[in-house]
Amino acid sequence: MTVRDRLRGVSAGLRELYEAPYRRTLSGARRDEDDLFTVVVLAEALGVPNPASYYTVELLPLVAERVHEWHTRMGMDRSPLEHVSCC
Repeated sequence: MTVRDRLRGVSAGLRELYEAPYRRTLSGARRDEDDLFTVVVLAEALGVPNPASYYTVELLPLVAERVHEWHTRMGMDRSPLEHVSCC
């Protein structure tokens, strides 16, 4: 092993030491952010007036793939959308 390899190993270990405590917090925040994004995009389909529907309609195909994961995480047995049946 060269000195450079050892320094890379030490650097990777220190990075893991500093980042590990925050990894779970950041992943939870990312999941909450994804849930909020899903609700905003699907708002009109859920019966909530969506002022940004013009901008979010093109995002529906991206969100439709994750509807099952989202509604089970929200505690719903079935999809709340009539035209999306995933279960």
